[in-house]
Amino acid sequence: MRDYKKLRAFELADDLAIQIYKVTKSFPKDEVYGITSQMRRAGVSVPSNIVEGCSRESQPEYLRFLEIAFSSLKELHYQFSIATRLKYVNEIDINECEIKLTETGKVLGALIRSIRNS
Repeated sequence: MRDYKKLRAFELADDLAIQIYKVTKSFPKDEVYGITSQMRRAGVSVPSNIVEGCSRESQPEYLRFLEIAFSSLKELHYQFSIATRLKYVNEIDINECEIKLTETGKVLGALIRSIRNS
């Protein structure tokens, strides 16, 4: 079994999940079952799938869960884009989240490529 706590991709994804919860706290109340819920679920899905993948014995299974995490990250990025265009997110949070989304994607993508190439 792999230790997910040692992965930079997990650290970034975990920080991002917390950041998404904080940002969505100020979303309109009529979005609680809409974009708020979707973003929170996608945000938690990224680190959760990294953790689940680390618990798998085989390399292909590990890779599969990392790919699911990456897909959830892309989904979250799109949802964040919608929330930004709807003006639900302030400028400071936009910049911080965009940086975290991009960095997490780069690190997770590099991890996936390294596993595929091994």
